Amino acid sequence: MSLGPVQLLIIAVIILVLFGRGRISEMMGDFGKGISSFKKGMNEEAEADRHSPAAPAPSARIEGPSHPAKPAGETVESNADKARDTTNG
Repeated sequence: MSLGPVQLLIIAVIILVLFGRGRISEMMGDFGKGISSFKKGMNEEAEADRHSPAAPAPSARIEGPSHPAKPAGETVESNADKARDTTNG
């Protein structure tokens, strides 16, 4: 079901009565200011991108671990094991 021209005209008249002519023109003016501000911001950003030097690409440098890894055969002695060893001998 689509709206015909008569239904759209009735809706427009109701909106005009509810908000009044001055309020609608004020809202349209604010809408236009918002659009122009958005375009200005987009243009400023594009200008800044054009004038700024390109940032160097991050290097893909792979580093090893900060501390050497322990061999697989070595185990770490816990504090409980150390305490047990000192009490036994």
